[in-house]
Amino acid sequence: MTQQAATLPIIDFSQVQVSELKTQIEHIIQNGQSFLDQLHAVPEHSTQQLDVITQLDLFTNDLDKSWGTLSHLNAVMSNAETREVYQSVLPNLSQFYTQIGQHTVLFQTYQHIYDSEILTTLSDAQQSAIRLSLRDFKLSGVALEGEKKKRFADISARLSQLSSDFSNHVLDATQAYVLPLNEDQLKGLPQSAVELLTQYGEQHKLTQPAATLEFPSYLAIMTYAEDRELREALYRAYSTKASDQGNAPEFDNTEIMEEILQLRQEKAKLLGFKHYADLSLASKMAPDVNTVHQFLFDLAEHARAPAQREIAELKAIASQDGITDLQPWDTTYYSEKLKQQQFNLSQEALKPYFPAPKVVDGLFSIVKQIYNVNIVEREAPVWHKDVKYYEIEDHGQVIAAFYFDLYARSGKRGGAWMNGALSRMQTQAGLQKPMCYMVCNFTPPVANQPALLTHDEVLTLFHEFGHGLHHMLTEVDNISVAGVNGVAWDAVELPSQFMEFWSWDKTALDQLTAHVTTQDTLPQELLDALLNARFFQSGMQTLRQLEFALFDLTIHMQDKALDRDEIQTQLNEIRAQISVLPTVPYNRFQHGFSHIFAGGYAAGYYSYKWAEVLASDAFERFEQEGVFNQKTGQSFRSCILAVGGKDEALDAFINFRGRAPKIDALLKHQGWTTTSSV
Repeated sequence: MTQQAATLPIIDFSQVQVSELKTQIEHIIQNGQSFLDQLHAVPEHSTQQLDVITQLDLFTNDLDKSWGTLSHLNAVMSNAETREVYQSVLPNLSQFYTQIGQHTVLFQTYQHIYDSEILTTLSDAQQSAIRLSLRDFKLSGVALEGEKKKRFADISARLSQLSSDFSNHVLDATQAYVLPLNEDQLKGLPQSAVELLTQYGEQHKLTQPAATLEFPSYLAIMTYAEDRELREALYRAYSTKASDQGNAPEFDNTEIMEEILQLRQEKAKLLGFKHYADLSLASKMAPDVNTVHQFLFDLAEHARAPAQREIAELKAIASQDGITDLQPWDTTYYSEKLKQQQFNLSQEALKPYFPAPKVVDGLFSIVKQIYNVNIVEREAPVWHKDVKYYEIEDHGQVIAAFYFDLYARSGKRGGAWMNGALSRMQTQAGLQKPMCYMVCNFTPPVANQPALLTHDEVLTLFHEFGHGLHHMLTEVDNISVAGVNGVAWDAVELPSQFMEFWSWDKTALDQLTAHVTTQDTLPQELLDALLNARFFQSGMQTLRQLEFALFDLTIHMQDKALDRDEIQTQLNEIRAQISVLPTVPYNRFQHGFSHIFAGGYAAGYYSYKWAEVLASDAFERFEQEGVFNQKTGQSFRSCILAVGGKDEALDAFINFRGRAPKIDALLKHQGWTTTSSV
């Protein structure tokens, strides 16, 4: 049956030209610049002052659409032309946003509204938007003068460029590596993995299977390859990409990291902060750096004993193969063997039950049961044949839309993310409904079969869809605080991590599974094995995340920016304190840590664990009232998803939970005891 065409205004990706996007962006910036240049004094009347804010929101929305499309294409379909246009636009865009943040009269206009009686006549969303804007003005250097103000602007522009360069290096280093494989090296790999590697080989014009640094390829080798030397070779290539130790030294991120840290520190000092971590925390939910630092170390204490037991189990099973020196390239391989031994469970046995189309249908069914919305696939032009477009209907009315781009491919950045394509806002043409991109890098379809997902990939899909729901189910019409906009960064992971819990629910799993050939749902023995293995190596996984978070926080809370050797020293010291398995000297994880050097998580990677406390506690209410209790779902929707950044994150949580968050639920959901709390 032919699908109905998209009902919302959409981008015709079949006709998009990046050169036209460049022209659009330059035109918007030019008009915005004229607007700023003409704003010489705070308008006399309150209606004129509010018009200034409205005009700024319209510029923001126009830039979000044009720049958002260009940056999205640069991430998912990177090529020389797109990258060149992206890089050419970036300096002017950064300069324009910095000018907005440092525009004294614009700031005074916001402040005048905030201090006047007119504020009380505005909606809660408008009031929150103005309050958050005033904070952001101050964090953008509006109070600086003369050379300091100019220097701050120069730093901001340079940091934008460096983040882009860092990301490009990671992508280029990933794509520069290909290792042809012979038949002996394929021993232990299941047929589906061999077919995947053969597909990668064909993409590189080879007549044999090949290993690449695309994550599906890397994971297959690390999980199943009996050839220990091959696993080490892949580990070395993966853990040194974009570094001085890597296979493509021209993409070394060392100097970029040094300059980023130096400029961030200088930026913080210009604003009167002791270090960049203090600047970062100024716009987050956590009260201060010391609180976060203590939270991370306290959580590490809870995870340490379970992790030590887990490592002991790994060493024991590896010793059965005569390996007495367990190395990082052994852990995934022997973890899979241990999981089979302890729970009679393997990812390979599970995958046929998780064909991607069934998982997606099941996800949509689960969302309908919780939030009473329908998700319908529509026809729309897309940027790649694997991309799908959907619309969300609430009581028969389309309220939002999204794109799924789920599979890894050449020219696409690694990882998984949600980005807004459009934010909800009132315009002269009426209500602009929210739209977003949800991007993953799952193992692609092989041959004529649909993609078969691991349960970890199912978790990732639910995670990103939680972000998407946060963006799309907003009921706020002000672009500054609609959806994820204006939400404290360390609370923005609450809806995403919260959504993951349904991928572990028995009733939900029945909706997510259908064997790719027999259509049978997950049999009881596999279901039991999956659920019994839920907490498998949760201690090790937690310590790994805490290692990342503490490294990020530590390098950003120094009085003086660290150089390359000091960065490595800090990482080594954190590992000595946190890790239960020593790593190797050549590991250069930091050179590919895009979250903090090319994303928005600098001095904020702790947000994953901070928000996990909120998510676990929130889900506990569902456990008490019914996992598919639609009344509870509506409460979460109205208290958390609908309010965006209108409400303070803690207030929103308390409105849903009826109290402040506790850590007990997190410890329970990790499979640990709750004898103490933080």
